[in-house]
Amino acid sequence: MTRGAPGGAVLRRAPALATATFAAGVLAAAALAGCSAAPGPHAAQAPRSHPAAPAAGHTARAKTQAVGSVPECNPYASSLAPLAGTPQVTTGSWMAHIRKRGHLIAGVDQNTYHFGYLNPLDGQFEGFDIDMVKAVAQAIFGSPGHITYRAISDDQRKTDIQNGSVDIVAHTMTILCSRLKDEDFSSVYFTAHQRVLVLKDSTVTGLDQLGGQKVCATKGSDSAGFIAHYNATSPVAEHPVVVPVTFWTDCLVLLQQRQVAAVSTDDTILEGLQAQDPFTKLVGSNLTDEPYGLAIAKQHPEFVRFVNAVLARMYKDGSWEKSYNHWVSPSYVTPPQPKYAN
Repeated sequence: MTRGAPGGAVLRRAPALATATFAAGVLAAAALAGCSAAPGPHAAQAPRSHPAAPAAGHTARAKTQAVGSVPECNPYASSLAPLAGTPQVTTGSWMAHIRKRGHLIAGVDQNTYHFGYLNPLDGQFEGFDIDMVKAVAQAIFGSPGHITYRAISDDQRKTDIQNGSVDIVAHTMTILCSRLKDEDFSSVYFTAHQRVLVLKDSTVTGLDQLGGQKVCATKGSDSAGFIAHYNATSPVAEHPVVVPVTFWTDCLVLLQQRQVAAVSTDDTILEGLQAQDPFTKLVGSNLTDEPYGLAIAKQHPEFVRFVNAVLARMYKDGSWEKSYNHWVSPSYVTPPQPKYAN
């Protein structure tokens, strides 16, 4: 375990090749932009929409329905409602256990620029997802610094929540009907959309044009399943070929080496990769809606309600918008309007 500065402790898994590449990529991107300081937030972008529920006639989890492996559900209204008032650490609750332990254990990404990444200049975790975790720690301890960060891959998220290795996962994690069977989620705090990243000299304009071609995605991501079942039309009428890796930065390396034709996942992740390599571009329309939630073990429903109260307070006091403006886009956006299962 390596002790960080104000951000808390850092529990690091065995690093992948891409970890070093990511650090170099971030620094290279900063240099290309003429920066000498640590890399900052996204450049100006069009503001995103954060629907409280899918639009009429549209299935938010179209990819899940296509695979046909899970029943219908509503990811936008699947979480437990917070109790009235401000977040409270009640006696005997999981929050009280965390407070007694002295630190919140959070499963986070160390490779997704702007959402959850390890800044190579100061060794601190940063990003929009990290701000969500800090707000939870603030509500428990009165300070955002009581956090042990466990850097995990997409494939480790489910296992670490279920075996109790972490208290919470903040890792660009989409609320899926299949996942709701095994873990609970907070209310939706962000909505992303799956798209495609290619090299700038590519003529590909979307997933439709990648039939029979190699497309990179991480193991354990719902993006990989969507790609594998996507009915592309050209150059041949068949599914794209998924190339599974551990981290999204591994996908960037493969794309740079032209070992894959594209990377396809949430636009939030792809924009972070694009920021590291100006010779890439996002193409195509939004393929899916990706409602993000903070994952929590089913054994702790009171913690789910507590986290939802934290998020509701962030929407009200402007801290969610402040984080969004810093990490995602400086354009004004309305915070999500949470809906609950009860």
